[in-house]
Amino acid sequence: MSSEEFFNEAKSLLPGGVSSPVRAIKPYPFYTASASGSKIFDVDGNEYIDYCMAYGPLILGHNHPAVKMAIVRQLDKGWIYGTPIEQEIALAKEVVKYYPSIDMVRFVNTGTEATMSAIRAARGFTGKDKIIKIEGGFHGAHDAVLVKAGSGATSLGAPDSLGIPPDFIKHTLQVPFNDVGAMTDAMDAYEDIAAVIMEPVMGNVGPILPEAGYLQEVRTLTKENDIVLIFDEVITGFRLAMGGAQECYGITPDMTTLGKILGGGLSIGAVGGKKEIMENISPAGKVYQAGTFNGNPVSLTAGLATIDILRREKIHQKVNSMGDELRARLRDIIDDHGLGYTVAGIGSIFKIFFGGEVHNYQDALKCDRKVYLEFFGRMLKSGVFLPPSQFESNFLSSAHSTDDIEKTINAYEANLA
Repeated sequence: MSSEEFFNEAKSLLPGGVSSPVRAIKPYPFYTASASGSKIFDVDGNEYIDYCMAYGPLILGHNHPAVKMAIVRQLDKGWIYGTPIEQEIALAKEVVKYYPSIDMVRFVNTGTEATMSAIRAARGFTGKDKIIKIEGGFHGAHDAVLVKAGSGATSLGAPDSLGIPPDFIKHTLQVPFNDVGAMTDAMDAYEDIAAVIMEPVMGNVGPILPEAGYLQEVRTLTKENDIVLIFDEVITGFRLAMGGAQECYGITPDMTTLGKILGGGLSIGAVGGKKEIMENISPAGKVYQAGTFNGNPVSLTAGLATIDILRREKIHQKVNSMGDELRARLRDIIDDHGLGYTVAGIGSIFKIFFGGEVHNYQDALKCDRKVYLEFFGRMLKSGVFLPPSQFESNFLSSAHSTDDIEKTINAYEANLA
């Protein structure tokens, strides 16, 4: 069957024909048959250089042989037990080693579970109810963080989805990224703020970097106001460096959430933090968190194999250098054509914003989404798969070759022109 035929069948079985909204591509998405290295192959016989990389987890590329063999060895022993296992300790040691913000860790199954649990733990620890999130920041699909953009720093939000009672998010405040004044105003207006949850580098509206000194000022403000600072590093953890964005920027939050790369391409999430906070989580404390698939043996094994390869083969040095080169060459193309677009990113993350400089969510909204989608379609026809949204980041992997980069640059040159 073709992708179109699969999609026509899926529409009667899956809401919108897909299992996640971002996969909904008009008139229909391509259906993947297989993937290997930097390439993804669809059921229609097409080959694409992949810069979606499953939205971030595959820093080693698709189907990495060492990770696959580790998974196979674990499968021979079983894939779920419902008991403690050695790999929990081993992976926890790796996380604690690279993240000074983490003394203890709870493994869960998704980034959504990790951020939800981190917020609950922060509330339980502080005895306060409100949280501050960054406008446009994505922290999963749970009720407390699905909040529409507000009208000001001290305004309460409204649900960003049907099915969420307004009371569920009445304790969620939003402030713009890179705006210390707005953060200060929110803290001055409300005394019962338990936590600030933020991506240190925004990723789900495209990569938006913190301005010089911004993260440090947020860290200072949260300390002065006895507010738990949570860095959501589901995207940036083990992506920008072994120690994530907090290693790159030299900031130590109180709690950290991880996912994606931590599971080596399999489903995982983790919430970690200072011992005095984490010991409030059950069964040590009264903040309840549980899950049948927490600490899944196969995900932990894949994560351990991935971290070992990242360390031994110095993967970050390779992919970050590749990212620097790619962004520089994209800027040259845009300058040559006088397009006025903005190339953004850090390390192995990159994106072209079809608009001017982007410092926060409101800047991102000014980008031309219609033109981006047309460009996405042209790139796909050229054999390059980018995320089908102006507001998603592109990811490099260690599997991308010099030849891949050259073909990609040629495709950008042709399709931007």
